[in-house]
Amino acid sequence: MDQLFETQQEPRGRTPVPPSASPLAARMRPATLDEVVGQDHLLHEGSTLRIAIERGRPHSMVLYGPPGSGKTTLARIVAAGANAAFEELSAVEAGRAEVRQVLERAAHRRRSSGTGTIFFLDEIHRFNKAQQDTLLPAVEEGLVALVGATTENPYFEVNAALLSRCQVYELHELGAEHIAVLVRRAVERGECGDHAVPDQVISFLADRSGGDARTALSALELACETAAAGTPLSLELAEDALQRRALRYDKAGDQHYDTISAWIKATRGSDPDASLYYLAVMLEGGEDPRFIARRMVVLASEDVGNADPRALEVAIAAAQAVEHVGMPECQFTLAQAAIYLSLAPKSDAAKRAIGAARRSVVERGAQLPPDYLRSAAYPGAAKLGRGEGYDYPHDRPGHVSGQELMPDALIGERFYEPDNAEAALRERLEALRRARGSSD
Repeated sequence: MDQLFETQQEPRGRTPVPPSASPLAARMRPATLDEVVGQDHLLHEGSTLRIAIERGRPHSMVLYGPPGSGKTTLARIVAAGANAAFEELSAVEAGRAEVRQVLERAAHRRRSSGTGTIFFLDEIHRFNKAQQDTLLPAVEEGLVALVGATTENPYFEVNAALLSRCQVYELHELGAEHIAVLVRRAVERGECGDHAVPDQVISFLADRSGGDARTALSALELACETAAAGTPLSLELAEDALQRRALRYDKAGDQHYDTISAWIKATRGSDPDASLYYLAVMLEGGEDPRFIARRMVVLASEDVGNADPRALEVAIAAAQAVEHVGMPECQFTLAQAAIYLSLAPKSDAAKRAIGAARRSVVERGAQLPPDYLRSAAYPGAAKLGRGEGYDYPHDRPGHVSGQELMPDALIGERFYEPDNAEAALRERLEALRRARGSSD
């Protein structure tokens, strides 16, 4: 009789390991849905995946997400909830021969006992087209419920024919709050022996593990093995185990504002090295890259402006890339934008211009435009004289009319004054003013 997690032929290069000798990350792997942290977007009450697991009726799927986000954990929970055998291979080590052996065992199992098979294929993107094609008939016929796991976008790496027979579930990177729950759970279960683990150590491991629960738990285990008997874990031991320094960066406190301020001023000051350094501090500290991208868009207009209009294009493209790509890959886009903004010529003329215009409105009120500029697009507007006498610029040489466009009380007022970095715009503006008969 097949067992739920029956032991088949071990994949090449692997040997059985007793649970007690397994790494802490393996021992702490959640065994039920209630123990899973994060991925609420996939596992909330009433979701398709949760219902399939709870009813023990898994379907073929591809789990797509970053390392340590729980793909293998979820695959095992899927199998545990079903009356099915569990087969596991890694595409890094296995080939078509190993896959055929799994499928042959699944067919024998189905004929002899009617038991189904869940086939977990880790790193499925490593299989080439021919290897993936081997799975097609078995998945299509329902011989196995395939659970593929990948860190790469399956829409680029998995054959369309196989993908069309699977549901794709994208797992999100775990947040620091999720990893802190797992680390604290390990401590509470006595996995650290007689070592007390201060909250600052738990927070450090959670914040600095890059969203990878396996990394945090492995570092915790190593730190516990290194600490002297009966002593609490120190931040220094945790740093050494994780091979990362504890950053003095608080996303909600002074460091958050001080560092973004330093980045803005370094970039405004045209120092790409300083700009990159403060960018790195924010990224290493777990700052939301969308926050950084928003500041780049602001700086592109506030401090570069029309001295280089392309700066705004670069900043907006960076913000869009952050939304589409996310961390860690969007770090390259942010670095590219930071360098461009640092080296771009600088002008705050647009900032000064809108500031002057708004001060005028605040101090003198909103002046009505001349009647010939007001809307004539509603019934009765003509009777009020709206739009009458408007001099259409496109009917004039050079598409420039000499008609006054300011409210009467503001004739001759100047808000925009191009600076030295906007020489071409200064010449253009002077030429336009001469053509309009207002060169003062």
